[in-house]
Amino acid sequence: MLEIKKGTKSFYIGDSEENSLAIMTYVLSGEDLIIVDHTYVSDELKGQGIGKLLLKELVDWVREENKKIIPQCSYVRAQMENNNEYHDLIY
Repeated sequence: MLEIKKGTKSFYIGDSEENSLAIMTYVLSGEDLIIVDHTYVSDELKGQGIGKLLLKELVDWVREENKKIIPQCSYVRAQMENNNEYHDLIY
């Protein structure tokens, strides 16, 4: 099983944020919001649901931190809009 790590402003799979096989990045916006701005999954991991796993890790963290998400990344926006359990987190 691949390990998802929390970086400074990302969740990723790989040796580091800079050398990741998959990554979902965000920026903080005030105290209560995060803007998810990018998702990348390498060719070798595509088609394995890695983007959804990264999003789940991010969502779990957002819930713990009592924040909301501004989904600028088109992948994250689509996943959140199409999944009822994420609707409460969309800002």
